[in-house]
Amino acid sequence: MLTAATAALAIVANAVDAAAPSTKGAPQTRLGSAIETDLGARDASAAQRNRALDVREQAARAAEARLQADIAARQQASPSAEKAADAGAETTGQQYDNLARIYQAMKPARAAIIFEQLDMEVQMQVAQRMRERSTAMILAAMTPKGAATLSMALAHRYVSQAKKKR
Repeated sequence: MLTAATAALAIVANAVDAAAPSTKGAPQTRLGSAIETDLGARDASAAQRNRALDVREQAARAAEARLQADIAARQQASPSAEKAADAGAETTGQQYDNLARIYQAMKPARAAIIFEQLDMEVQMQVAQRMRERSTAMILAAMTPKGAATLSMALAHRYVSQAKKKR
């Protein structure tokens, strides 16, 4: 009797197992689970790479569109750009005039320390706009090397301007 009950229970268990849907045709083991996890991770990383490539492609298209728009705007604005450049040169000249007045108002020893640290082009532009006496006093307070460099640059500038006038 006990054997018959065990046999009946085994039949029911086999029937339930046969009726249950199979998972991809293979029983789920640790190896099967690890393979599924790896495949899922691979698919997720591939999807992430594809999204990144799509974003890069969109950014490249947007940059190309901006460049095209910028080129078109520059071509249309080239006559007005020349006027703006002339206005910018005038503004720069005024800035050099203001600097020249500031350095002339300073004590030569103090002005020389700061003046030597300026870019050579700025030194030349400011020195050309200063009174000769103020320039001479600042040159005298500068280091010999700085004064010589500025003097040579100014001399070269005056020579090239004289050649242009001829």
